[in-house]
Amino acid sequence: MNIVETIVVFAVIPLAIYGLAGLLTLRRRSGGASRHRSGQAWEYPAMWWSANPDGAGHRHAGTENSAPEGAPTAAGGARGNW
Repeated sequence: MNIVETIVVFAVIPLAIYGLAGLLTLRRRSGGASRHRSGQAWEYPAMWWSANPDGAGHRHAGTENSAPEGAPTAAGGARGNW
């Protein structure tokens, strides 16, 4: 392999691949939803996320405080006393 072939294989081809990838990421997409920009009015309804939307705001059965009067109810803590 001479010096020209070496430069083409190890420099020109990788630079062409990086250049093509860069051009693909910088192209303007004509389709798709428009992006929200800072300062624009938010035109969509508020959506609150919950891991369990059916149970949001509801207590599960059996979660009542069953500890005797005066007993500590907290478990764990900063020291890891479980």
